[in-house]
Amino acid sequence: MKPASPLALYRQAIADKGFVSDAAQSVAVERLQCCHEALHDERSEISPRGVYLWGPVGRGKTWLMDMFHGSLRVPSRRLHFHHFMRWVHKRLFQLNGTADPLQALARELSEDIRVLCFDELFVGDIGDAIILGRLFQVMFEHGVVIVATSNQPPSQLYADGFNRERFLPAIEAIERHMDVVDVDGGADHRLRPGAQRQRYWVREPGAPSALAEVFEGLAEGAISQEPLTLGRRPLPVVRRCDSAIWCRFADLCEQPFAALDFIELCDRFRLILLGEVPALGGEQREGRIARGTEDAAQQVKAGDRQLPQLARRDDAVRRFIALVDECYDRRVPLYVEAEVAMEELYTDGYLAFPFRRTLSRLREMQLERYQSR
Repeated sequence: MKPASPLALYRQAIADKGFVSDAAQSVAVERLQCCHEALHDERSEISPRGVYLWGPVGRGKTWLMDMFHGSLRVPSRRLHFHHFMRWVHKRLFQLNGTADPLQALARELSEDIRVLCFDELFVGDIGDAIILGRLFQVMFEHGVVIVATSNQPPSQLYADGFNRERFLPAIEAIERHMDVVDVDGGADHRLRPGAQRQRYWVREPGAPSALAEVFEGLAEGAISQEPLTLGRRPLPVVRRCDSAIWCRFADLCEQPFAALDFIELCDRFRLILLGEVPALGGEQREGRIARGTEDAAQQVKAGDRQLPQLARRDDAVRRFIALVDECYDRRVPLYVEAEVAMEELYTDGYLAFPFRRTLSRLREMQLERYQSR
């Protein structure tokens, strides 16, 4: 039996599953439906336009994309953007010495899949920006259809980034080959009512940790306090077992772990507990001037540039954001105990925009439906 189309699945969710109709989502579904029909039209030799869904947190972008992906009858791949970039960097390393590694990578991808879906497109690294500046172009040239979600329109991607002109070809390629759809119906659907399941606690000074009882109730197999090797770095733990790990914020987020390490963490454990989370905001330090830098690959002189005004813990906040993203995308429950209420974790600063997504996802994790979404 053929899978239902995106439009049919959307209508079914509204009619039978209690979902609320949303005008912005309806427009997005129409564009996904057009892409779906074009992909399955055996008479057409033209590569259909992809779809770029953007908007604030909780508007259902990931849900819509997953419905689309589940309805496909052509070869496809669905990845979080972190996972996609991990694969890109790995393949580029393996293709070292190839005359044009990005062309080779795009050709390999086009031979394997017709559609690439990736979630949470966000570019914050100059290395990724340089790669993507051309990779999007060659993927489209090889006929790969892309459906993506993001909190930003294409024109705002890497907006304040260093050497942003290197990324502009990617923006131009996205806008030429994809329908850009604003999915903002005005409501955060993650806040709709549902049965509660507490996964966030505020610890009172001097009180025992609530995570001790939580861990005991969730633990399966032998319990250990031995450090875990994550990547190539030891990670001290409060406790761990086959199914769950309990860490301190300072040990996991204030050490030089990266998104790839959080991918490995979610590969190995079904439940993650994070304790001793402090208030993450703080006074922003004055932005410094970076001098005498250049891009060695093409000898592009950068000159002076103003570095962002970061607070003391902002590097740890970036890791916390990446951890929440990975847990949410993999449906791994994250149990958090902090010094302050959720809404007070990070109230203002350089990372306020990406942290809105983190806060929205933490709120949804407090509902029973999170694990079965």
